[in-house]
Amino acid sequence: MSGPELVVLAGLQGSGKSTWTARTLAGTHTVVSKDHWPNARRREARQLRVVADLLAEGRDVVVDNTNPSPDERAPLIALARKAGVPVRAVWIDTPLEVCLTRNAAREGRAKVPLAGLLGTRARFVPPSTAEGFDRVDVVRGSS
Repeated sequence: MSGPELVVLAGLQGSGKSTWTARTLAGTHTVVSKDHWPNARRREARQLRVVADLLAEGRDVVVDNTNPSPDERAPLIALARKAGVPVRAVWIDTPLEVCLTRNAAREGRAKVPLAGLLGTRARFVPPSTAEGFDRVDVVRGSS
């Protein structure tokens, strides 16, 4: 592939986004996640700034967050368009029960409150090319 790309992950907490990224893109893409700045104010703005800077440097970038809705994904798609790079969604489609089990096994800050996970599920809309992605890959998560 020539030139950089932006990959936007979508999936519930505990769906396996970070694991998939480590197995699939870690050697080629810079991973950006709001989780990298747990105490920062305006994490969303910071993430957009970091992604824009990396794309401007010609780097491949993967955004590892839940990105549950078209409204939450739109600024990332807009960044890719502005930078003139393709943008691909990767939906890690894992059953809720699996996500809940994995989340329950997490420790400390990694564990998401149940209300947070269920709130993400309530807002979740599968990504589609209709919202501006060049391509949408679906990865079936498993136990």
